[in-house]
Amino acid sequence: MAVKAMTCLECPRGCQLEIDLDTLEVTGNFCRRGDAFAKAEVTNPLRVLTSTVRITSQTETMLPVRTETGIPKAKLFEGMEVLKGIRVKAPISVGDTVVDDFCGTGVRLISTKNVRN
Repeated sequence: MAVKAMTCLECPRGCQLEIDLDTLEVTGNFCRRGDAFAKAEVTNPLRVLTSTVRITSQTETMLPVRTETGIPKAKLFEGMEVLKGIRVKAPISVGDTVVDDFCGTGVRLISTKNVRN
């Protein structure tokens, strides 16, 4: 029986979870969000990618961006390579889409800064 220990990040409580990797049975969680978190972490961990892309503007050279939700952890390095080739033109606002389907994940890459010119 292989067991993985982890700290739940779904709420401020930070439950100390253990998940049986064979049965996906979770213990140590005080709410059902911990159960879902642990199962996702061992089957398909997701992470929000936060970085910058180049922008054409009179005042800025780089635009901070992030994925709107988590993308598969295995896609993070591919995502960083894709970011190197992205160029954006101002104006752009917080929440505007930079890429609709980032790395084929179905997740939007969005701006996290307003740049007017």
